[in-house]
Amino acid sequence: MTENVMVKKSKKTEVSLWKSSKKMILALQHLIAMFGATVLVPILTGLNPSVALFTAGLGTLIFHLCTEGKVPVFLGSSFAFIPLILTVKELYNGDLAYVQGGMVVAGLIYVILAFFIKKIGVKRITKYLSPQVVGPMIIVIGMNLVPTAFGMARENLVIAAITLGTALLINFKGRGFVKQLSILIGVITGYMVSLGLGIVDTNIVKEAALFGIPSFSLPKFDIGAIMIISPVVLAVFMEHLGDITTNGQVVGKNFIEDPGLNRTLLGDGIATVVAALIGGPANTTYGENTGVLAITKNYDPSILRLAAVFAIILSFVSKIGAVLNSIPTSVMGGISLMLFSMISLIGVQTIRTNKVEFNWKNVLTMGSILILGLGSGMIESKFGIVIGIPVTETVKISGLSFAAIVGILMNAILNRGKI
Repeated sequence: MTENVMVKKSKKTEVSLWKSSKKMILALQHLIAMFGATVLVPILTGLNPSVALFTAGLGTLIFHLCTEGKVPVFLGSSFAFIPLILTVKELYNGDLAYVQGGMVVAGLIYVILAFFIKKIGVKRITKYLSPQVVGPMIIVIGMNLVPTAFGMARENLVIAAITLGTALLINFKGRGFVKQLSILIGVITGYMVSLGLGIVDTNIVKEAALFGIPSFSLPKFDIGAIMIISPVVLAVFMEHLGDITTNGQVVGKNFIEDPGLNRTLLGDGIATVVAALIGGPANTTYGENTGVLAITKNYDPSILRLAAVFAIILSFVSKIGAVLNSIPTSVMGGISLMLFSMISLIGVQTIRTNKVEFNWKNVLTMGSILILGLGSGMIESKFGIVIGIPVTETVKISGLSFAAIVGILMNAILNRGKI
C-alpha cells in the first residue's frame, strides 16, 4: 500500500516537473521573439539596452497585474516614440533625461484615458469595432511589419530561408510539444548554421561581463520636451486598440470587454511611466509575441509572465544577453516573416469567420483601411506627401492610426442603422 502511494507521488512529481519545464521552454521562445526589437529601440536612440530589458519585463508584469492576469501579452520597447526621442535628444544637447520626462507624461495621459474609458463605458467604444473594421486593421498591422522582417532577412537570404523553412516544417509536420517549439527550433537551427559559416560575432559574447547592473537614471521635466513627446499618445492609442483586438482574435476572447480596454490601457500607461522614471523606453504590446501565440496555440498568460521574469534576470546577466544579441539579423528576419505573416492571416480569418458581407458599404470601409494603412507610408516616402492628421510639427496621426480612425468613422456613417 505504501509502495503504491510512493509510486503515485513520484509520477505526480514527474508530471509537475515536465509541466514546469515546458513552461520555461515556451517562455524562452517568447523571450527570443521580443529580444531583437526591444533592444533595437535603445540602440537607435541612445537609451540603455539593459534598462530596456528590465523595464520590458517589469512592464509586462505590471500589465498582467492591471489586467487580472487574463491577457497573454508581452510589453516591449515602442518604436512609435523613436523620432520624438531623437528630436528631444537633439534639442536638449543629448540629455535623454528630458526624453524620460516627456514619456512619463505620455504614460500618465494613457492612465487618464483609461479612467475616462471606464467612466463612459467600454461598450460605447466596442460597438464601433465591427469585423469589417477590426479584420483589415489586423491585416495592416501584420503587413506593415513584413517589410521590416524582409529587410532583416535580406542580410543573408540563405540563412533566413533555412530558419524560416525549419520553423515552417516543424509547425506543419511536428506533433505535440515539439510543434509548439517551431520558432525556438528554427532560431537555434539558423544560429547553428550561421555559427558553422562563421557569420556570428562571437566577440560580443567573449567580451561581455558575466553580470552587470543596468544603468538606471532619473527623468527631468521641461514643457518643451513634454509638448513634443506627449501628443504621440493620440496615435499609439489606435495601435494599442489594434494590438489588443488582434491578441483577442488569436486567443478567441474579447479582451476589449474583459478585462476591458480601460484595464489594458492602464497597464500600458503605468508600465510606460515606470519605464521612463528609471531610464527605459516607452512600453507597448508586442506583435512578435502575439505571432508566437498564433503559431504555438498555447495561450497561457503565465508563460508570458515567466518570460517577463526571464527578461528582468537577463538585464543583469550580460553574458546571456550577449548570446541573444549575437543572433544574426537574418535569422531573426526569417523567423519574423513567419510571425508577422501569421498576424495578417488572423485578420483575414476574422473577416471570414464573422461572415462579413461583401456589400459596397463594407468593401468601401475595408478597402479604405487597407489602402490608407498600407499605402500612405509608401506615398510619403516616395513623394513626400503626408496622408494623415498633423498634431504638432513632429507628430502626426498617419498609417494604421489614421486608417483606423477613417475606417471606424466610415463604418459608423455607412452602417449607422446597425450600430
